[in-house]
Amino acid sequence: MPENAAGLLPVNGAERRDANGIRIEITRAGDGRIRRVVYPAGFRWSKIMKPMVQTDRCMHTHVGFIVQGTIEVEFADGCRKTFTAPQAVTIEAGHDGWVTGDEPAVMIEFDFEGDTARRFGVPASHAH
Repeated sequence: MPENAAGLLPVNGAERRDANGIRIEITRAGDGRIRRVVYPAGFRWSKIMKPMVQTDRCMHTHVGFIVQGTIEVEFADGCRKTFTAPQAVTIEAGHDGWVTGDEPAVMIEFDFEGDTARRFGVPASHAH
């Protein structure tokens, strides 16, 4: 998808970070943050981020909305969830995740850095 397509234009006033091909744009909002994260086609957390963060799974809780593309996550117990735009997203810590399909996945996330799960009332880790 072209860089100037809706949803991929730079976010005005946001701090931009690039991490292993992932574009993250962050805007402060009171005690929290609003983040737009663009995951490229072919992204898989366990292949791209695991070596950098050195945990077996992503330990960040994600709360937000997927506006483009599809992501799939898998927890240690084998449970899988798929999120396809447009869809609200809540992903507990302790997951692997990847983009499916040929287009980037774009998520708008709301977080409180290390306090996201508690502030949103989401379990600290995945459980049935």
